[in-house]
Amino acid sequence: MEDQELLELLRRRESDRVERKASAADRDAIAEAICAFANDLPNHRRPGVVFVGVNDDGSCANLQITDKTLLSLAAIRSDGNILPLPVLLVQERTLNGCDLVVVVVQPSDAPPVRLRGRTCIRVGPRRGYATPEEERILAEKRRAGDLPFDLHPVRSALLADLDLDLFRREYLPHSVDQEVLAQNERTEEQQLLSLRCVSSDTPPLPTILGLLVLGKDPRQFVPCSYIQFLRIDGTELTDAVKHQQEIAGPLQELLYLLEKVLEAQISVSAEVVQHVREVRRPDFPIVALRQLASNAVLHRTYEGTNAPVRITWFNDRIEIQNPGGPYGQVNRQNFGQPGVTDYRNPHLAEAMKNLGYVQRFGMGIPLAQQELAKNGNPPAEFAVEDNHVLVLVKRRP
Repeated sequence: MEDQELLELLRRRESDRVERKASAADRDAIAEAICAFANDLPNHRRPGVVFVGVNDDGSCANLQITDKTLLSLAAIRSDGNILPLPVLLVQERTLNGCDLVVVVVQPSDAPPVRLRGRTCIRVGPRRGYATPEEERILAEKRRAGDLPFDLHPVRSALLADLDLDLFRREYLPHSVDQEVLAQNERTEEQQLLSLRCVSSDTPPLPTILGLLVLGKDPRQFVPCSYIQFLRIDGTELTDAVKHQQEIAGPLQELLYLLEKVLEAQISVSAEVVQHVREVRRPDFPIVALRQLASNAVLHRTYEGTNAPVRITWFNDRIEIQNPGGPYGQVNRQNFGQPGVTDYRNPHLAEAMKNLGYVQRFGMGIPLAQQELAKNGNPPAEFAVEDNHVLVLVKRRP
């Protein structure tokens, strides 16, 4: 934290973000303050600060700060009395000419935090222990923090970053029964909230799901949310590039553009069957490619990576690579088996189902294999790794 922000906190009366202690010897009271700031019952979502070396009235206590002082305060984090371990920073600072120690405590992602089994909280200047009702509130905060990544609110985004016309015109009618819509008296914000496109914050914030499905520019907030398409005129990556394109946009537009790009690359040949009739067959069946590409968009990880889904089309094969390995009950052994599925992006799966890109959950790969077999292509092959899945689709002989 910058000196100016610390000074502003120091000048305040003690509150649910500020504690003053003249000495580092009062470890129990300092530990209680750390525990309370980690719980952040008022939900400031901002760090709390313990100023050590300051009197109750804010005057300097002329604390003699040594390495032992700093080590003693830092040890409060890991002595096993506060669980789960708090995230804190202990620093010697000089503010308004006063040498002191600041202990900056971050709100916990997994409240309630307990000191020797008791949940410390702070409401205004009062430090105490949580009631059963306050424990429930803290537990609800933890469950909110445990939301799947596709429901996380994006704090840098605004409602204006969502295409509300697209929501009214396409997503809402596909997601809610028409009779229900006709009787619906909810506001648009309430409709967005009910479909998990925004959070319950005040004001509401777009979620990852909302930005992927309705975002005017999803890549601004989820940089990896696009498909990199590469058409190689040959069988090696070093061969000439025939066509390349970054396919992006809200979910429905992205999948529509992808299908058009795939269709444009398919070659169709004619065969005479039993010397009687001509049969036209593509080198790759579009239904299979659609299933496999949609699977990549759905099952990839959108968290902690900037890598896109990559589709590389060679003369003899197509490779589809998506970031994110098996998830949940899916493993290398059962990958692709009918009915075996799990979702790291469960609400994105719901959105794709609403929009018609998923017919039956757990059947995408079996349907793709079925279409490949009908067209005369070899079965798709899967290289399943911890951090990605590579699909190999060979051209029809």
